[in-house]
Amino acid sequence: MLAGILSTATAFTLWGIFPLYLKLLKSIPALEILSHRVVWSIVLLAVILGLRRQWTWVNKIRQRPRIALVFVASAAMLATNWVVYIWAVGEQRIIDASLGYFITPLFNVLFGIMLGERLRNAQWLAIAFAACGVIWLTIGVGQLPWIGLTLAVTFSLYGLLRKTAPLGALEGLTAETLVMLPLAALFLLLPNSGSSHAFTAGDTFMSGLLLAAGPVTAVPLLLFAFGARRIPLSMLGLLQYIGPSIQLLLGIWLYHEPFGENRLIGFALIWAGLIVYSVQGIWRTWRPRSEAKNPD
Repeated sequence: MLAGILSTATAFTLWGIFPLYLKLLKSIPALEILSHRVVWSIVLLAVILGLRRQWTWVNKIRQRPRIALVFVASAAMLATNWVVYIWAVGEQRIIDASLGYFITPLFNVLFGIMLGERLRNAQWLAIAFAACGVIWLTIGVGQLPWIGLTLAVTFSLYGLLRKTAPLGALEGLTAETLVMLPLAALFLLLPNSGSSHAFTAGDTFMSGLLLAAGPVTAVPLLLFAFGARRIPLSMLGLLQYIGPSIQLLLGIWLYHEPFGENRLIGFALIWAGLIVYSVQGIWRTWRPRSEAKNPD
C-alpha cells in the first residue's frame, strides 16, 4: 500500500510540474516536441523490455491482429492529448490545461454510462456542478473552454480503451508508441515537415532536453501503472488531483496567467462537483468495511 501511494503520488507530482520542462522548450513547435517524446520513449521502453526479456506480447498481437486496432485508437487519443497540452503550455494556457485534468474523473463517469453503468444521485449532482462550471466559463470568459474539454475527453477515452485492452501497462505503452513512431520519425527527418530540427542544430542544452523527453514521458506512466494496482480506486481518485492542482498554482503564481473572478467562480463550481464525487467514492469504499466490522 505504501509503495503504491508513494509511486502514484510521485507520478502525479511529475505530471504537475511538467509545464516547467515544456517551458524550456517553448521555442520548439508542439508537434516536434511530441515527436521527440515518441522517439525517445520507444528507445527507453525497448531497453526496459530487453532487460526484462518481455516480448511474449508481440506474439499475442501477431495471433490476434485486432488487438492492434485498439492501440491505434488509444495512440490517437494519447497523441491528441499530448499535442494539445504541449501547445497550451507554450501559449500561456496552463490554467486551461489544468481544467481538463480536474474534470477528467467526471468524464470517466459519463463514459461509464456507455458501458451500462448506472449513476448514483451524488454522481449526477457532481456532473451537474461541473456542467454549470463549464457553462459559466463559456459565458463569463467569453469562449468555450475547448482546451480543458479536449484534454478531458481524449484522456478519458484513452483510459477507457486501455481498460479494455488485453496488454499490460508496459507492453501497451510500447504498442501505442510504436503506432506513433513512423509519423514522428517522418516529421523529424523530412526537410519541409515544419520541424525546426532543434536536436541537430548544435545547441547541446536543447538537444539534452529533447533527449530527456523519453524518461520524462515514460517514467510517470510506469510509476502510475505500478501504483494504481496497489491502492484502492477511492485513494487513486483523490491523488489524481495533485497534478492539476500543481499546474493551476504554476499558472497563477509562477507564470501570472489571468485568473479573474469569472474563472474563479467556474473553477469553484467544478471543484464542488469534484468534492461531491470524491466524498461519494470514499463513502462507498468505507461503508462495506464498516458493515463487515459491525454486522449487527
